[in-house]
Amino acid sequence: KLWDMRQRGSIQTFPDKYQITAVSFSDASDKIYTGGIDNDVKIWDLRKGEVTMTLQGHQDMITSMQLSPDGSYLLTNGMDGKLCIWDMRPYAPQNRCVKILEGHQHNFEKNLLKCGWSPDGSKVTAGSSDRMVYIWDTTSRRILYKLPGHNGSVNECVFHPNEPIIGSCSSDKQIYLGEI
Repeated sequence: KLWDMRQRGSIQTFPDKYQITAVSFSDASDKIYTGGIDNDVKIWDLRKGEVTMTLQGHQDMITSMQLSPDGSYLLTNGMDGKLCIWDMRPYAPQNRCVKILEGHQHNFEKNLLKCGWSPDGSKVTAGSSDRMVYIWDTTSRRILYKLPGHNGSVNECVFHPNEPIIGSCSSDKQIYLGEI
């Protein structure tokens, strides 16, 4: 559903056959990206109210997605243990999955582990069921940091907008801030 906070209600509904577990707006706010239990990223045109493109690359449910700071790339996290970076620019090549990052884990808890971009777009992060915070370099695809400390699945990680600090929250009911 698309909600208008001024009207305090739903203004548009986008029906899908499968449960949707992740959503993000395009940078121009003319499209919505969704991911769900069908493992696909769907691109919905807000004006037409329909799916205009489907991207396939994950082998299991998509748990999170976030648009890059410049609006050119979409980061998705899947229970297949992959982070995919998709080229969302107009006229991009047919295979829009331009990078796959691996190393973090999902487990039987099936938590919807979140992913995110650094403010400059040079790094991405994701939580993991192995109680670690993972940070990758988007150019080299290498894991830069594997931060310990939590006693449960790390459900979400976020970069500070100005400082080299990352925040994380976990099933252990703790929120940590760490310098990177």
